[in-house]
Amino acid sequence: MISEDHKTKIDTIRQKIYIVIYGTNTRAGRLFDVFLLIFILLSVLAVMLESVKEIDAKYHQALMIAEWIFTSLFTVEYILRIFSTKKPWKYIFSFYGIIDLLAILPMYLSFFITGSNLLSSIRALRLLRLFRVLKMGNFVGEATNLKAALKASRPKITVFLFTVLIIAMVIGTLMFLIEGPEAGITSIPRGVYWTVVTLTTVGYGDIVPITPFGQFLSMLVMIVGYGIIAVPTGIVSAEFAKQKSKKKLNKKTEANTLRKEDIVCPVCNAENHKKNAAFCYNCGAKIRI
Repeated sequence: MISEDHKTKIDTIRQKIYIVIYGTNTRAGRLFDVFLLIFILLSVLAVMLESVKEIDAKYHQALMIAEWIFTSLFTVEYILRIFSTKKPWKYIFSFYGIIDLLAILPMYLSFFITGSNLLSSIRALRLLRLFRVLKMGNFVGEATNLKAALKASRPKITVFLFTVLIIAMVIGTLMFLIEGPEAGITSIPRGVYWTVVTLTTVGYGDIVPITPFGQFLSMLVMIVGYGIIAVPTGIVSAEFAKQKSKKKLNKKTEANTLRKEDIVCPVCNAENHKKNAAFCYNCGAKIRI
């Protein structure tokens, strides 16, 4: 059996590791996060350099050693995160927990799947911890607002995309009938492909209308395309502004609820006391029994 002293020592070690790994208010915690971010950047750089044939041919061995060193360090860190937290399963299935696991898996999978180590570039997602390290809470809040705006915009964007799809099918059919195989539009799906490419202003140039009417129709499609591109942006922007306004209104309402209450001081008649205030802010008289 494990003695109480031994359990206490393990708990103490676990607590110290937790403070270093998860804490950002201590010097050790901030240093750990800074070095972790540096290692992440270096590991991603190593993966990127390995994908360059000229560099890989010359420094393949050194790059592989570097990747294994980084993978080993991240593996130890992942195990320590599980060991130090009181709720390991909560961390394992959290967003950061899954990202941390995916960051180390590719190198181990390379024993079975050739080239899978290049997927280690997913480690770049671990840089999201930069928001926590640098106390960028406002950026996280803005990301939440954007997520809410996208969710609120989903019905409108869905209707918009279906409308665009119908337009693309109609114009694609017309272009098939007008241009035909001579212009490279050998089928209606091929015509729809050309329409989508033109509407999105990509313009690969692999299909070019050759008849006057086809060129006129393509000109209209290009003009409509510029307007179509702006629609989803406008929908999301409007919802984003609405979310920010709603958030400000909620804060204002909450502040008013906490600040104002119909309590009048019986001595000096001062109003607008804080909620649950027992004494007058003006004269100090007791306002609650």
